[in-house]
Amino acid sequence: EVLYDGKDIRKQTKQERKEFTRKVQMIFQDPYSSLDPRLKVHDIIAEGMQIHHLVSSKKEEETMVQRLLRQVGLNPEHAGRYVHEFSGGMRQRVCIARALSLSPQLIIADEPIASLDVSMQAQIINLLVRLQKERGLTSVFIAHDLSMVRHISHQVGVMYLGNLIEYAQ
Repeated sequence: EVLYDGKDIRKQTKQERKEFTRKVQMIFQDPYSSLDPRLKVHDIIAEGMQIHHLVSSKKEEETMVQRLLRQVGLNPEHAGRYVHEFSGGMRQRVCIARALSLSPQLIIADEPIASLDVSMQAQIINLLVRLQKERGLTSVFIAHDLSMVRHISHQVGVMYLGNLIEYAQ
């Protein structure tokens, strides 16, 4: 059973589910398969803003996309490119910008560094820590590498076979 605002998500109205998807965003493990290769970076980041009517004009949308790209360490010029033109770390930054585009309250990061090399892992972890502080974000960081978890987490829960077996602050 998955609850949000005391209601089972599966029993929520379409509007309630839409509000949930705005407040809770996901960063997936594999940036290669979680981004649509047919869309330009601008369109990937702006899609959620358009669906949730968070921007009132193309100029405002463009400004928001450029601001998000800068926040995640990419150049605004990258907005006009396709994701196949980027490295894995840059793609993961696009995924992070997409998640941030809706100003969520919670980000769920499912092994966001697993497919990256060690130096890029450190950069992405530092970026996520900085964004947590700057935006006051709550995040659920899912990982197998406990050494990385300690850098980003204030509380740690260890799961085994779908059950929480250990918890520490």
